[in-house]
Amino acid sequence: MVKVTDTTLRDGHQSLFATRMRTKDMVPIAEAMDEMGFFSLEVWGGATFDSAMRFLNENPWDRPRTLKKYIKNTPLQMLLRGQNLVGYRHYPDDVVEKFVFKAVEAGIDIFRIFDALNDIRNMQTAIKAVKKAGAHAQGAVVYTISPIHTLESFVSMAKKLEKLGVDSICIKDMAGLMSPTVAYKLVKMMKKEVSVPIDLHTHSTVGWAPVTYMKAVEAGVDIIDTAMSPFGFGTSQPATESMVAVFKGTPYDTGMDLKKLEKIAKYFRNVEKKLRKYTRMEMRIADTRVLIYQVPGGMLSNLYNQLKEMNAEDKIEEVLAEVPRVREEVGYPPLVTPLSQIVGTQAVMNVISGERWKMVTKEMKNYIKGLYGKPPGEIKEEIRKKVLSDEEPITVRPADLLKPEFEKLKKEIGNLADGEEDVLSYALFPDVARKFLMRKKGLLNEVPSPPTEGKKYKIWINGEEYFVNVEEVRN
Repeated sequence: MVKVTDTTLRDGHQSLFATRMRTKDMVPIAEAMDEMGFFSLEVWGGATFDSAMRFLNENPWDRPRTLKKYIKNTPLQMLLRGQNLVGYRHYPDDVVEKFVFKAVEAGIDIFRIFDALNDIRNMQTAIKAVKKAGAHAQGAVVYTISPIHTLESFVSMAKKLEKLGVDSICIKDMAGLMSPTVAYKLVKMMKKEVSVPIDLHTHSTVGWAPVTYMKAVEAGVDIIDTAMSPFGFGTSQPATESMVAVFKGTPYDTGMDLKKLEKIAKYFRNVEKKLRKYTRMEMRIADTRVLIYQVPGGMLSNLYNQLKEMNAEDKIEEVLAEVPRVREEVGYPPLVTPLSQIVGTQAVMNVISGERWKMVTKEMKNYIKGLYGKPPGEIKEEIRKKVLSDEEPITVRPADLLKPEFEKLKKEIGNLADGEEDVLSYALFPDVARKFLMRKKGLLNEVPSPPTEGKKYKIWINGEEYFVNVEEVRN
């Protein structure tokens, strides 16, 4: 029997509909989903935290707390970016620990913890905090393809995570790059070396994900991630109903009732109609370019949006070709948040400015400096010198350089925060959270909307920091 984690309420709508599903659209179907017998329901983390405040005018902490009232039998799961939590920079250990404990209080049972660079040092604090809080720690191994990433290296990381005390392992294939053959080999190898359950997470971007799941299950994988069909396939996960049907009547039968699943799918078809304006056809169909450029669906969407803002959508093929070139030059980081954005934006800068590495984002500089962790491979010396000049990269765990800041931030936000959750929201997204909290208290009438004009980039030119808008970059 294979178990299923359904991602509709998190990755499904994040991958296809810009994370725009509202909590009120989740509540009516929550009890029905709870009755299905899923291993877990992924409902929080990733971009949901930011989007709730930025676009939906919702308190992100209310979502797991609300769903927990209706989902009483199935564990609620979240995606946690290690030391980055649900943000885009490293936070001090005191903020990481506080966030984990408040998330457990809010109703999260399982934490899928990953680091964009597979740097375990960036996962340790979160794993310890989850265990201390009495929740399930799932350590994730980010799968990618490069000359320096091997199946043996992924297995080695899984063994290290098991030694840290994780309760399960996730093979996180964020770009849908894992072929069926590789899935079979990797799961077989990993099952021989670790004793905790193994979950495989992939995306249907290329089109072969259902077969990848089938081979992984045959190799002994314990859990697979799916999304209900209206929120499945494309850059999301394979459809839940499809995979349940595939294993029906086999030794791997999920035990789920397809008729009950169809009732859930029917509900989500109506929700999907409301969210359709947030997607685009490229996200809904197979795109084999990912095999060449290794660009995950969410990253592809970001690249389209950046180029649209610059009136340069015709440059998409050039940018896609530039991404693997930049990635090689900076040590083959896996293209997962936040490295996908960092590499992608640098590729855009290189193409639009007309001169490679003339402009460098602050985030790219910090990555090359080691502030995101240890790069998987060597950074090209000419790039390092151009970006850092005589500055030396750091070699310590990045968070060791950060001072505790929760109490400082608590004072900063003052009476706008009604409790520790609000302080954490402010710690993660200062500008967004401040506006959200002001709206909540009636101090701001602004309606949240996505930035479409006047977007500023922080860049470095010859060692000097500048803010430029998209027109300046294009020109």
